[in-house]
Amino acid sequence: MFIHQHPYSPFLPDKVEKLIVGTIPPPRFSTGQLFQEDVDFCYGSKYGLLWPIMERLFDHSLDYENTSKAIEQRKQLLIRNRIGICDLVESCSRERPEASDLGMKDIVLRNLPQVLSENPSVKQILFMGGASKNGPEYLFHQQVRNQGLRMRLQRSDSPRIHELYLENRRVDCVSLISPSSAANRSIGGHPFYKKMKTLNPSYSALDFRVSQYAEFF
Repeated sequence: MFIHQHPYSPFLPDKVEKLIVGTIPPPRFSTGQLFQEDVDFCYGSKYGLLWPIMERLFDHSLDYENTSKAIEQRKQLLIRNRIGICDLVESCSRERPEASDLGMKDIVLRNLPQVLSENPSVKQILFMGGASKNGPEYLFHQQVRNQGLRMRLQRSDSPRIHELYLENRRVDCVSLISPSSAANRSIGGHPFYKKMKTLNPSYSALDFRVSQYAEFF
């Protein structure tokens, strides 16, 4: 049995307005066995697409290497745009060291409603993935129900949006397509992607993500 501990504390800049919420980084980030092209920070996997998306959204160049400079570049980009990161899973157990959400057992969650209470400037949660089992939206729904909080579906089409009511304030919860390359298959079946691919054969899964994320970032 592998005990998978989240290696990073939540990153919460002053006056943070948007909160990126996923589950937990791949196990190598917890064991310290990073690749040379990994960045030792949230969503730092060489295979992940969040930071390439952010580069295009904010017209900003980032390094992709295991250096302190690359970490600081990402922190400053988040600070400038009042974006925080607070993944939901503090720890879990796995049969073997692999990264799938479905493989997580004995999940210990961070108290995201408490994080929201302590950061009243947050207006929006951006889930890195949909409502599949053990995904961030799925886990958060369980957490708010257990705490007696209320969420209301605002938009059912992708990306799905819920409203969370917390201490007389509303927080929009948006379920974006995952930045993991594992989500490329589901993107391939999306009507908008198919339409754009027909119009432009070079249109990519990254292009699709950028167009979706741009509405909310």
